[in-house]
Amino acid sequence: MRGFFIGRFQPYHYGHHEVIKNIIEKVDELIIGIGSAQESHELENPFTAGERILMISAALDELNIKKKVYIIPLEDIYRNSLWVSHVCSMAPPFEVVFSNNPLVVRLFLEAGVKVFNTAMYNRDEYQGTEIRRRMLENEEWESLVPPSVVKIIKEIDGLRRIREIGGKEIGNGVIIGSKSNLKSPMIAEESQEEKKYE
Repeated sequence: MRGFFIGRFQPYHYGHHEVIKNIIEKVDELIIGIGSAQESHELENPFTAGERILMISAALDELNIKKKVYIIPLEDIYRNSLWVSHVCSMAPPFEVVFSNNPLVVRLFLEAGVKVFNTAMYNRDEYQGTEIRRRMLENEEWESLVPPSVVKIIKEIDGLRRIREIGGKEIGNGVIIGSKSNLKSPMIAEESQEEKKYE
């Protein structure tokens, strides 16, 4: 039996890890759909589909899964009544869907596809919104994602991207609001001029 599980994975975290470990015991093969694949470089969706594929692939390697896993990027089509057909046209055939998203569950049930809910794991911490908030506010986030995901986010300079998008940094990495950076360029120039005449 081949199953289907979809998420945005912004970023992939230990909650996803636990869900996939649970699903993989119930299926012979698993399709992981990357939702909103066209979105990136915004606070809710900071990472590209390609970066999310890297994160998922590396994290699954850590699990040492022996079963076949397909990772499929899926763009939004903004027409719910056609969404299941869109997914089915982009993914290998599957018999069962795993989801807790009420809309996803409803759409697949209406299409006659069997749907199972997934267990939730420490939802207060293991959710993309909280992890992105921590990244934005320069709080500890690394313990919420697998080590391979931490490595990828650092390699792509993902923290700076999120902080720049969120208005916490400007392009050169200067932290906005830092006391050391509150002087305007004109004041800095005046200070240099004063030193010349001291």
